[in-house]
Amino acid sequence: MDGPSEFVNGMTAAALVGVDWRKSARSGPQGNCVEFAALPDGVHVAMRNSRHPTGPALLYRRDEAAALLADLKDGAFDHLL
Repeated sequence: MDGPSEFVNGMTAAALVGVDWRKSARSGPQGNCVEFAALPDGVHVAMRNSRHPTGPALLYRRDEAAALLADLKDGAFDHLL
């Protein structure tokens, strides 16, 4: 992968070869969680559904991912549960 032009939101996670997918240590054994990976362009972070590891990946800029994670930690989306 040469650069960010090769990364497209919604591309299959399987196309993101060589990235290190990680999920929360709080994840359950059922595989019902999301996984994140830093992309080699240094600009983007990918997110995928762990139940569908070859399915689509949502791509975020690092600053967008940081804002999402901060909001999750602050409980901004707790009303959805």
